[in-house]
Amino acid sequence: MEGSERPSKMRKISHDAAEVLETPKPLLGADLADEQTVHEGNANSQKSPSDGQNDEGNDPGSIGADLDEGVTSEANPMSKNQLKKLRKKQEWESKRDERKTIRKEKLIAKRLRKKDAYDKAIAEGGSIATPERKEIKQRAVQLPVTILIDCDFDDLMRDNERISLGGQITRSYSDNKGSTYRAHLTICSFLGKLRERFDGIMGGVYKNYRGTRFLEQDFVDVAEQAREWMGDVGGGDLKGAFEKYADSDHELLREQGEVVYLSSEAEDTLTELKPYSTYIIGGLVDKNREKGICYKRATQRGLRTAKLPIGDYLEMSSRKVLATNHVNEIMLKWLECGDWGDAFMKVIPKRKGGKLRSGGQPSEGSECESDAETCDAAAPVAIVAE
Repeated sequence: MEGSERPSKMRKISHDAAEVLETPKPLLGADLADEQTVHEGNANSQKSPSDGQNDEGNDPGSIGADLDEGVTSEANPMSKNQLKKLRKKQEWESKRDERKTIRKEKLIAKRLRKKDAYDKAIAEGGSIATPERKEIKQRAVQLPVTILIDCDFDDLMRDNERISLGGQITRSYSDNKGSTYRAHLTICSFLGKLRERFDGIMGGVYKNYRGTRFLEQDFVDVAEQAREWMGDVGGGDLKGAFEKYADSDHELLREQGEVVYLSSEAEDTLTELKPYSTYIIGGLVDKNREKGICYKRATQRGLRTAKLPIGDYLEMSSRKVLATNHVNEIMLKWLECGDWGDAFMKVIPKRKGGKLRSGGQPSEGSECESDAETCDAAAPVAIVAE
């Protein structure tokens, strides 16, 4: 084509567009083959949706087809960072059985090492160190009081916040199970993506939690149910901090039982826990985006609100946060000793810098703030003192 002249260009007569059109160039040799290839590629890309569905399941080398679909979807494209996180999550879940096998192998190896050391000591005639006897723990006592975690905030949390809340609920169960004096721990409004996480990734182990209820009803309906199970046989004994009520009229105590929603915006301060009562903690991890939502929910439903008396007992050096499980554990410690100051000091992490006030009296003008990492009812309740 060295001798051929370059095709001349033609301009459109209309001035609406400033595009320059080029006269068709004859297709020769390889150019013609390329053109055919382009047409074939276009024809293949215009397959019907049914054909695409049939081919999708026949690709053995595809990994995370749903992830790839999310990347190519024009309606909901995924960033590389999101794709990386999802693939990492998928890889973690695929190796669940492998991790379980490794843990079992390590446990067996540990037992074998102990056995070999024991046999070697016997063969050499040496002395065998006997482990110290553990202190016999007092048998757990069920008390007639309910701690209710309200999880009706599923649509207000991000995925990582739901993960955090799930861990806090699990820790709350563990603390209540290991406590000397147990409360009726209950999770209400157990729906949405939080429940999907418990049923899916967490393997539904919550179904085996003894002494803990997971209910779909909201906090008002569950609080009414709590009156029934606390008053039934096995609902609890008046022990621990409730021992002072042992000689009181139980029927009168049941009638005097209260329902309190913990909130930092509340004017009242919770001075003590009462038998046959329900104390509600808002299960919301939101980094303080929805400040005051628990207080609004409680007042709209006609429930009493109150805040824990941390400001009356502790001096906080900086802005601190208490998680939902921290509030739960504080109340469990109070049920054991009946002293807020002791309960706060045992539960609040040392790194938060809380110091017990002399005489347990608040100083004028003192106020501690919160980031509300967990919820309006958990962190701010325990931190803000007015």
